[in-house]
Amino acid sequence: MQRVSTWLGNAIARYLQVPSRDYVPFNVTPANRLRAALVPGDVLLVEGNLRISRAIKYLTHSTWSHAAFYTGGPPGAELIEADLTEGVQRVGLSEYSHLNTRICRPVRLLPEDLARVIDYMEASLGRSYDLKNVIDLARYLFPTPPVPVHFRRRMLALGSGDPTRAICSTLIAEAFQAVRYPILPEKHYITDGAARRELLHIRHHSLFTPRDFDLSPYFEVIKPTLALGFDYRQVEWDGGPPG
Repeated sequence: MQRVSTWLGNAIARYLQVPSRDYVPFNVTPANRLRAALVPGDVLLVEGNLRISRAIKYLTHSTWSHAAFYTGGPPGAELIEADLTEGVQRVGLSEYSHLNTRICRPVRLLPEDLARVIDYMEASLGRSYDLKNVIDLARYLFPTPPVPVHFRRRMLALGSGDPTRAICSTLIAEAFQAVRYPILPEKHYITDGAARRELLHIRHHSLFTPRDFDLSPYFEVIKPTLALGFDYRQVEWDGGPPG
């Protein structure tokens, strides 16, 4: 039965990795500009163009379907990601040079904790993708069902729980949680006398999705066009100057 499940998971993974023909990128940032704006520890969110991307974007009610971690490695191996068929691997920024992306940066992360996060990601290289999660996602493609928004996140938390397996955003969440850096924790309030205090509760890593890094109040959104210097007066408009 395990052999059949593995075969089925691999077959579905190959199907879900096929590019969608209706994807249209809107404002792609070239790889060289991304590289100039990125620093180690950044999370690169990707608006994917694969069949599985459509399911993830639907279930998370978000533009972003994939997350990769920037290590600052050599060109061609700058990112660590969990790939559907290849598992946790190194890839280059050029892999996403044709897609919409967003940089999310942890703020004031101590150098020693950054080193631990990077070590965690590098130690995860070779882990396989959670194929049980792939099978769960595939159910929502035939056709895409009318699932209420507040149930969709839970549907992504159906993985095997096997520590030798990984999903793109949950792996990165695990790495940051290893140094107790918050992403999008649940908030609880307690009353201590006349004072009311806010406590953060760490959510299980399996509940994290790519969009959580975008929504997180603890990650800064970096836009390469602005970070590398922008002067609106230098923009060349079609049709010449106004007026």
